Amino acid sequence: MKFREATHNDIPQILKVLKASLGETSSKKTEEVWRYKHIDNPFGESLVLVAEEEGEIVGVRAFMRWKWQKGDEVYSAFRAVDTATHPAHQGKGIFKKLTLKALEIGKERGDHFVFNTPNSQSKPGYLKMGWEGVGKLKVHLRLLFPAKNITVNHKVSGNLNDCRELLNSFYQRLKVTDRLYTPKDVAYIKWRYLNNPLQRYEVLIHKEYFIAGYVKARGKFSEFRLSEAIVSPGSKKAAKSAILELTKSSGAIILSISPNPGIIFKTGISGNFGPALTFKSINLPQSHFSKLDLWFYSLGDLELF
Repeated sequence: MKFREATHNDIPQILKVLKASLGETSSKKTEEVWRYKHIDNPFGESLVLVAEEEGEIVGVRAFMRWKWQKGDEVYSAFRAVDTATHPAHQGKGIFKKLTLKALEIGKERGDHFVFNTPNSQSKPGYLKMGWEGVGKLKVHLRLLFPAKNITVNHKVSGNLNDCRELLNSFYQRLKVTDRLYTPKDVAYIKWRYLNNPLQRYEVLIHKEYFIAGYVKARGKFSEFRLSEAIVSPGSKKAAKSAILELTKSSGAIILSISPNPGIIFKTGISGNFGPALTFKSINLPQSHFSKLDLWFYSLGDLELF
């Protein structure tokens, strides 16, 4: 069996393996989606490894490129995302071999670390390969009282040019902290929230705040997840009002948001209710970012998409 980096020409075969292994219930598996996630990413193209046997791709492992920053130091990181082994070739250790090969390439090229939020089934496998548990994400929850008429229409309100100064000031404020954050500009916002083919977001763009969220089904109830809330320090009250207005007709009964932006509702509760974040060093000391308090994150920085 041969293990190598994928090329763009491999995309049709990669999609076949993903569909055969995972089906299409969890997410769309089209060339448009693959190119969006792994080629058009403003942080750069993903590191994609494939396992090949007799000229056929039988396994795939994709590390989506990401950036984190602390002060002036920028870290080249990966999100461990799309992974699949064809059902006819499972049990051969393909996942582990592809993962170790990707880490080897990342080390040679100077990349710094891998992060992800694995589910309870996959987390033990990551820990065995040297991943370290950082902790469950802190989330602020607030009860909502939905209107009787649900009119969610996936709207985008405002113009991206209106938030350029907001994003720059947000970036400058984070630079003087001692925490790890994702640097965000207009190109990132456009890619992550406006052009995302996997999830249509409700977006509010204002010179004093940028808000993006969506309704997530939770069995018998639904949650309005605030994936992103970038707010100028003097506009938190206005941002809260905008968030509540946005959620009013969503039908959701719970609002969730990372407490990091400082948008805290008095009637809500905060706790480690989110998924578990894991971290694997490539060219850093393993414990370098192993404490959750070192990470300044929005839910959109870490949620699967």
